[in-house]
Amino acid sequence: MAELDPEDRKIVTLARSARARTGAAEGAAVRDTDGRTYAACTVSLPSLSLTALQAAVAAAVSSGAPGLEAAAVVTEAAEVDAASLAAVRDLTEAALVLRADPAGNVVS
Repeated sequence: MAELDPEDRKIVTLARSARARTGAAEGAAVRDTDGRTYAACTVSLPSLSLTALQAAVAAAVSSGAPGLEAAAVVTEAAEVDAASLAAVRDLTEAALVLRADPAGNVVS
């Protein structure tokens, strides 16, 4: 992939940190249209399950984010799952979604 914009690199770093801090399967971060960032990890409770990206979008929405510019997911999965993408698209259809490996290398 081409060189990342510094703001996009920042959300990849935040997503990677969220994943590492908790030992979760995935970490994610989003940047809203006001430039604020929100990071989260996979939530797996008996009464609540969210992908990392769903949790990051929920954090943004609950903080009043008007829309999203970009999102990043750090995962070992071969693709960002449909439910995660749907959460981003519910807020902003054209937001950039990056997928990075656990080392933080953007692969798509």
